[in-house]
This record gives sequence, structure tokens and C-alpha cells, in this order.
Amino acid sequence: MKLLFATLLLAVIPSTTSFNLSNPNRPIEAGVILLGVTEVLDVAPMDYLHGISTRIAYALPVPDKLKAKFLDINFHWITEKGEPGKLTTNLTLAATDSFETSPPLDIVLIGAYNIEYKPNAAELAFIRKAHDESSAFITICGGYLAAQLAGVLVNKTATAPRFNVPELQKSDPRTNWVEKRYVRDGKVWTSGALLNGLDLMRGFTAEYWPELASVGVQIGAWPVRDGQYQGTDGLPNPNW
Repeated sequence: MKLLFATLLLAVIPSTTSFNLSNPNRPIEAGVILLGVTEVLDVAPMDYLHGISTRIAYALPVPDKLKAKFLDINFHWITEKGEPGKLTTNLTLAATDSFETSPPLDIVLIGAYNIEYKPNAAELAFIRKAHDESSAFITICGGYLAAQLAGVLVNKTATAPRFNVPELQKSDPRTNWVEKRYVRDGKVWTSGALLNGLDLMRGFTAEYWPELASVGVQIGAWPVRDGQYQGTDGLPNPNW
């Protein structure tokens, strides 16, 4: 009876052992939440994680001792009801999960969506849930907007497309908006427009798996840029 009680107790009380993203003891669950019509380039950086995963290690010209360190990652593409996701360039993507079937995500990524789209209550609730359960919550380009609407950027330092930042500083002082290619505040990572997401993902992987990140940079020729903008990068041309 005591053994049965102890077993039941362990089943209902969450483990106090936190998940270590740098040294995972189980497969990493990484997911992209698709909203409206999502920018292809905004979610493409997820492929950087694929490039340091066991799914591709066998094909890369790296030593076996390094291949053994590649990550076991399950990738999820998530829409509200599991319907196909829509992306720019007239691309339709088969979702792997709905909000109901998606497992808790360790890494969450949200990209920009068409500006006229308004995330519904179920989508915002799922974003909050995904944020709370995650070890890393990433928005790229205009993906910040869904996170902002869901309330997960309150009291955080964040960024957005550079041309949006001055207005955001005025309209939403709940968040400390800064002009950077990407910025991290705890588990929340945000980036500027489009290809700044590549800078974010390189910085993200270098933070958690530096040895594997160097493989991605070297073999994949990923760009290496400072997190600070240079000159008028990311701003409209004043002569337009």
C-alpha cells in the first residue's frame, strides 16, 4: 500500500529536476507556431538546429567523436487544429501537431505573419502555455507581435524590426525595446527583421552548444555578425 501511494504521489507531483537544454537527458522538443501567413525566412533558422541534430550528423564530414555530441531533436510545426500552415511565396506546409496534440516544447519559435492577421484567443493562450513550459522562447522579425499580444514580453528587454522600435518604445513601455539585431532576456530571445533571425539562431546555439555551433558556422557558412547594427542597417533609406 505504501509503495502504491508513493507511486501515485510521484505521478501527480512534478519533478523538481529542471531540464538542462545544454546537456539534455532526453530528446529536445522544438516547435514552430504558425500563425496567419508566416514569413518563410523567419522560420528557416529552425533548420540550423536540424544541422546540429542526429538527423543529419551521419552525412557531415566531422569526426565520430563529434557526431556523438549531436542533439536528438524532435521538430514540430504547429497550427491550432493541425490544419496545413500557410507561408509566404504561396507555400503550404503540413502541420505535425495541433495545439491539443503538441507536446510541451523546450524550444519555441514564432515568425512574422501577415499584418492584417489577428491571432485569436486560442492562439494567444497556446503561446502563453508554450512560453511557460519552454526553456527557450524565440521570436523572429514581426513574431514579436504575437508574443506582445500574449503578454509574455512584459517586463522583458526585447527587440523587433529596427524601424518598429521607436514607435514600440512609445506605445508599449511595459517592455524595454532596444535596437539590436537580437537580444536575450532570460529564456526569451527576440530578433530584428528577417535575416537577423540567422544572427539570433547562431548566437542561441553558441550559448547552449558552442562546439556544435562552430560546426554549423564552418560547414554551413552561416554569417557571423555582431549583435549591434552598423550605420543605418534595418532602417528605411531617407532618400526614398
